[in-house]
Amino acid sequence: MQTFEYGTGHLTVQTAVALALENVKGTISENAEQTIAQSAARVAQIVAEQKTVYGINTGFGALANTKISDTDTQLLQHKILQSHSVGVGAPISIFLSKLMLITKLHALAKGYSGVQLQTLQRIQWHIENDVIPAVPEKGSVGASGDLAPLAHLFLPLIGLGELWYGGSRYPAQRVLDIFGLQPLQLGPKEGLALINGTQFILAHAVAGVQRMHNCLEAADIIGAMSLEALTGTKAPFDERLHQLRPFSGGQLVAQRLRMLLQDSDIMQSHVDCGRVQDPYSLRCMPQVHGASRNAWLHLKETVETELNSVTDNPLVFADGETLSGGNFHGQPLALPLDYACLAAAELGNISDRRCYLLLEGKWGLPTLLMNNVGINSGFMIPQYTTAALVTENKTHCFPASADSIPTSLGQEDHVSMGSISGRKLNTILDNLEYILAIELLSASQAIEFRRPLKSSKLLEAAHSLVREKVAFAAEDRVFASDVAEIKELIASFSFVAEVNAVAAHSNVELNKNFAGFVL
Repeated sequence: MQTFEYGTGHLTVQTAVALALENVKGTISENAEQTIAQSAARVAQIVAEQKTVYGINTGFGALANTKISDTDTQLLQHKILQSHSVGVGAPISIFLSKLMLITKLHALAKGYSGVQLQTLQRIQWHIENDVIPAVPEKGSVGASGDLAPLAHLFLPLIGLGELWYGGSRYPAQRVLDIFGLQPLQLGPKEGLALINGTQFILAHAVAGVQRMHNCLEAADIIGAMSLEALTGTKAPFDERLHQLRPFSGGQLVAQRLRMLLQDSDIMQSHVDCGRVQDPYSLRCMPQVHGASRNAWLHLKETVETELNSVTDNPLVFADGETLSGGNFHGQPLALPLDYACLAAAELGNISDRRCYLLLEGKWGLPTLLMNNVGINSGFMIPQYTTAALVTENKTHCFPASADSIPTSLGQEDHVSMGSISGRKLNTILDNLEYILAIELLSASQAIEFRRPLKSSKLLEAAHSLVREKVAFAAEDRVFASDVAEIKELIASFSFVAEVNAVAAHSNVELNKNFAGFVL
C-alpha cells in the first residue's frame, strides 16, 4: 500500500481522501519524530524557566493576561478541551471527522506546536483503527481556530466525549476500555495546540473540492446530452471563439463539449436545419460551466496550501522563540468557499433551465417528454423539484464570510465564519447532485425520441449507464425512485468514472492541456 509521511509529505486533496478511505497508509517518519520531540522539549523548557508564553502558562482569549502557576499548566490543557466543547446540532459524518484527524495530525507533525509524540501517535491510532470522535456540526466562528469542533474531536484523548466505533456511537471511555487504553495526560500547550486550527473548515473544503469537481465533470457530460436531445449546435464551442476570450475554465469546457459530441449521428442529422442560435443554457455552457471551474480551481489551490500549513498559535520555532500570530484565522478558506457556493449554485441554475427546455415540446420532442400526456404528467413535476432545489441553493449563497461577530470579550473581534461557508458548500452540492440527476434522467428520456440515430460514443455510454439503472418511461410512475438511483450514480463518482474509462479506451483526453483542473 502507498504510504504518506505526516509532517514531511506534501498533502493533497486526493491523498487526504485516500487516507480517510484507508487506500493510503499514514506514517510518522523518524525525522518527523525527532522534530516533534524537540518542539515538545522547547515547551517544557519554557515552563521550567517560567517564561510567560500565551497558552502555555496563561489563560486563553480574553484571559491571556491571567498567569497560570507551574503546577496548573497541565490541568489548564485538560480544562481547555472541556470548556471549549460547546458544539451543538447533529454530528458531522464520520468521513469528515476522520479528515479532521488526518489534517490536524499532519499540521501538528510539522513540529511547531510543542505536542508530545505520544499524543500524535494516539491520534494516528484513532485514524488507523477507525475509532472516530463524534463532532457536532455547529459552534465554530472560524477564527481562533475551529475551537468547539476541535475540542469535541480531541475530548476522547482525555477519556471524555463520544466515539464512533463499529457504526455506533459510545462514550469515549467505554471504547478506550475495550482496547485497554488509558486517557492521555496532556502536557503544557497541548490542549491549545489541539483546538487551534482550521481543520473543521478544511475537512469540509476537502470534501467540497472533490465533490464539486465531480459535479463539474458530470455537468459537461449531461449538458452535452441535453444539447443532443434538443438538436442544438456545437458551433459555440469552436476553439477559435474561446481563443478570443481565453479564460481557462471556458476553454476547457468548450474542449470537453467538442470531444463529447464528436462523431455524433444526431449532430450530423441537422447541420442544415436553419436554426441560427440556441438558448443560452445550451450555447453558453463554456462560459457558465467554465466560470464555475475557475472558482473551483481557486478553492482547490487554496485548500492545498492550507493542507500543508501550520495553523496553531503560538508557534514554537527551532531556536526556542515563540511567536503569537493569526495563522488560525479561517478567512483564507472562507472567501473561496463562499465563491464556490455561488459557482456550484450556478451549475444547478443552468441545469434547471435545460430541464425546462427539454419539456417544452419543441424541435421534435413531445411535450413533457411523453407521447400520451394528459392522463400522464410526464416529466413535468421533476422540474418542479429542480426549481425548488435551485431556489434553496440561492438562499445558501449569502456569504458567511461577509459577517463577523466579536467574541472573547472583544479580544477576538473579527472572525471568518468559514465553518458555515464549508457546511453551506456541501449542502449546495447535495442539492446540485439531485438537480443534475433530474437533468440526466430528462436528457436520457429525450434522446430516445431521436432513435434510430445515435449520439457520440461517449454520450451513448453515458445513456447506457442511466438505462442500467432506470428504464425509459412510457407512462407515469414514482419518479422519486428514479431520481434517487441516478443521484447515487452521480454522487458515488461512478457516472463520471465510467464515461472517463470509455474515453480513455477510445484514446480521448477530455481534459488534455488543462492539468491544473484535474484532481
